[in-house]
Amino acid sequence: MMNIGWQTVNASQIGKIKFGTDGWRGIIADDFTFANVRRVTRAIASYLETAYTKSRPVLVAYDTRFLAEKFARTAAEVLAELGWSVKITDRDCPTPVIAYNARYLNSAGALMFTASHNPAPYCGIKYIPDYAGPATPEITDTIVANIFGVEDTPPKFIRNDRISTFNPQPEYLKFIYSLIDIEKIRHARLRVKYDALYSTSRGYLDTVLRYCGCELETFHAYRDVLFGGGMPEPQGKQLTQLVAAVQADAADLGLATDGDSDRFGIVDELGNILTPNAVLLLLARHLIENKGKTGAIVRTVATTRLLDNFAVKYRLPLYETPVGFKYIGEKMRETTVLIGGEESGGLSVIGHIPEKDGILANMLVAEAIAYAGKPLSQLVAEAIADADGPLYNHRIDLHLSDAHKAAIIDSFTQNPPRAIAGIAVKEVSRKDGVKLYLAEGSWILLRPSGTEPLMRVYMETNSLDKQDRIVMEMERAIGQIGNRSVKS
Repeated sequence: MMNIGWQTVNASQIGKIKFGTDGWRGIIADDFTFANVRRVTRAIASYLETAYTKSRPVLVAYDTRFLAEKFARTAAEVLAELGWSVKITDRDCPTPVIAYNARYLNSAGALMFTASHNPAPYCGIKYIPDYAGPATPEITDTIVANIFGVEDTPPKFIRNDRISTFNPQPEYLKFIYSLIDIEKIRHARLRVKYDALYSTSRGYLDTVLRYCGCELETFHAYRDVLFGGGMPEPQGKQLTQLVAAVQADAADLGLATDGDSDRFGIVDELGNILTPNAVLLLLARHLIENKGKTGAIVRTVATTRLLDNFAVKYRLPLYETPVGFKYIGEKMRETTVLIGGEESGGLSVIGHIPEKDGILANMLVAEAIAYAGKPLSQLVAEAIADADGPLYNHRIDLHLSDAHKAAIIDSFTQNPPRAIAGIAVKEVSRKDGVKLYLAEGSWILLRPSGTEPLMRVYMETNSLDKQDRIVMEMERAIGQIGNRSVKS
């Protein structure tokens, strides 16, 4: 235990509260406890005191996880005791929806209880400022610093008079309808399969699809705190049923979102699960060619450089950011951005809030099909070809100790290899992790995860054979570094 001023704080518990690329996540009943929720809420409130007046409400929302609504209520009671008026959503809510309402309602920002795509044992909390995008590092750094000066005790008085519920859906849907061509989609009469994955997008994405005249079949559109025994992640084996339904019924496309609906999942008419990189290319081309939009292209260091080729082709600015949509959102607030996205499945576009939105992303894919009148697989192939592709992306997730991860970053920074798989390393970047640029255009990124105990190794190459050789060499090199770090 440590004494800070007039209060006693459990230092070991504080040490477990770490903000990653998008807020704090932890395991429910281990580090994600009601006591720590109260502590983090008070730390956020301390920041709010410096940025807003109490005439502006604080919004609170939550996803479909176990106890999420109870954690949200706990935060609302803490904020109310501190003198804030609080508006809490009337049901679980997508992150982009509460983000939009944070701006629309002229709020002091929103607290969102979610662990996004992480498995059922996790919950999390993120603070969304009034500009409707992820909190920037200077804000989260302030919140983290505040944690050491607050207590975790329950409120002495429950001020229910300062807490009200509200429905965030109507204004968000009105906004989404202003961003898509409803009549064009209606005219296409698309046949769509939608897997909610037990997420917050149920009642939102299906509502928009039906409003746009799509013939729709839905799956898992109810709350299950165990996510059917899987993960609320719109990738791979989580989409097996969606793929089968698209293929069996010859649907035009299949759609899904992650747990808090800020990431998208797309299945084409052949049953192929599209990579986020392919969707970014498809939608960049659609926005330019079909909708006449212009602006910068913004991508993270881990996202395909085929977007760079589009930027050159269409004479658009290109910005590369660290991993984390907060950096893309920050750029969206600074300049006109046509599309901003990341390989993990998040994007936003011109005219939208500076927050990733899986609901809008899915609808823009439907809109692209409606404009072109072509199968989705063909549109993706055309977009990749127009960007001088294909290139091949791959990611390795390595469960490593903190010491091993630190040794890897230090080794590749201080003594980067001269070549990988026989290809010369021409440049090393430390924008986020360590990124190696190879002489013939391939790249490799080594980056410790900000939210999980992983070292991620991303790569992009122009051949699968080259990819295989790079994977083998990187795994060998990382293993050797681990052996040296253990011996030392």
